[in-house]
Amino acid sequence: MEWEVVIGLEIHAQLATRSKIFSAASTAYGAEPNTQACAVDLGLPGVLPVLNEQAVTMAVRFGLAVGAEVTHRSVFARKNYFYPDLPKGYQISQFELPIVGPGTIEIELEDGSTKIVGITRAHLEEDAGKSLHEDFAGMTGVDLNRAGTPLLEIVSEPDMRSPAEAVAYMKKIRSLVRYIEICDGNMQEGSFRCDANVSMRPKGQEEYGTRAELKNINSFRFVEKAIKLEMERQVDILESGGKVKQETRLYDSVKNETRSMRSKEEANDYRYFPDPDLLPVVLDDTFLEQVRKTLPELPDEKKHRFMQEHGLSAYDAGVLTSSRELASYYEEALQAAGDDTKLVANWVSGELAAMLNKEAVEITDSPVSAAMLGGMVKRIADNTISGKIAKSVFEAMWNGEGDADTVIENKGLKQITDSGAIEKIINEVIAANPAQVEQIRAGKDKLMGFFVGQVMKATQGKANPGQVNSLLRDKLKQQ
Repeated sequence: MEWEVVIGLEIHAQLATRSKIFSAASTAYGAEPNTQACAVDLGLPGVLPVLNEQAVTMAVRFGLAVGAEVTHRSVFARKNYFYPDLPKGYQISQFELPIVGPGTIEIELEDGSTKIVGITRAHLEEDAGKSLHEDFAGMTGVDLNRAGTPLLEIVSEPDMRSPAEAVAYMKKIRSLVRYIEICDGNMQEGSFRCDANVSMRPKGQEEYGTRAELKNINSFRFVEKAIKLEMERQVDILESGGKVKQETRLYDSVKNETRSMRSKEEANDYRYFPDPDLLPVVLDDTFLEQVRKTLPELPDEKKHRFMQEHGLSAYDAGVLTSSRELASYYEEALQAAGDDTKLVANWVSGELAAMLNKEAVEITDSPVSAAMLGGMVKRIADNTISGKIAKSVFEAMWNGEGDADTVIENKGLKQITDSGAIEKIINEVIAANPAQVEQIRAGKDKLMGFFVGQVMKATQGKANPGQVNSLLRDKLKQQ
């Protein structure tokens, strides 16, 4: 039997506020355990939560960015359950009336096609603490620093039909929340993570199968691997005549397996009810319009502009607009380089991206500034240096040896474009290789590469390759 997977993601984006959603405690990462949880976060008797206005603004920014319905009246609810890292015995979240309603987002797949994925809702909530199982000799340590950290939970429709689509969707959401500056998207620190709901059904069947939820996955690679494992597990159960249980499972990246944590709860298990300590959030049109005006150019808008203004392919434009910082770098480099949009794009997404990845450096910390890269591309375009020499120039700039003009001058890398000088060297190479000349005359055109190589070697790579090829062909025809 052919099977089809149905995937929905619940993404938890930590909002980039300086304080928590209901208290003034810091959200800074990396503090000593249990030093950033105040009386409000701990739910001590007599304390009252106070809503962080910035968290509301950031949630609205997201809703507007995905064209969703931003509700004028939303309500906080208590989600009741017991867990050691949940100090109050309940989590403040939103249930029946979330701040962001239905919206959509377009994802691009590996084959270049696009797909619309529905967003069911996005709601504000507080994070729980963190249970630590290592180094406690059979016990569990609890760090409550994260308790009360503001989250926006973004719930998708079950619209994805492959692990690759799920990864593409997660990447697109991460890019968007970073563009609109509501989340830093740091997956290693837990600022951006997801739960994946996975079910299998016979191909062609409309009814969904029983789903399992994979909890707290914090990398794109792990999302893909966890979903593939879960697909195989469920198919094995179904094909052997069993039934998939609705449950919550944990993905273990070390053992590369999923294992059961608990049976999957329904909403009524959490006994949701409106939080009596928090008033409804009421937003008017004036506020929504003010927030709308603060939105930057969004990724899809920027991508289409890059294609129209700079003549880039959909692929190149997509790569360059994958982050706001990368897009800004490209445009600044282009301004310094002139009009060679494609050559700048190639260097930014090629040599620069490879070096940033190799050295684990963010583009905002690149030793080669956008102006420096653009200046180097300008020297390629005006034939001061060749593309090959440019790689040496780029490496020198990366190592702090100055801008392109300084490196070219100090290292004597200026390209030889004097036809007379190049012709003289060609004559010497031809005279030194009579046997190869005879073979060229006999029709072995592949030997042209040998002659080009000899000339470039003699000029230490400084001769203009185009001129070398042209002059060589003319000379060898005369022989």
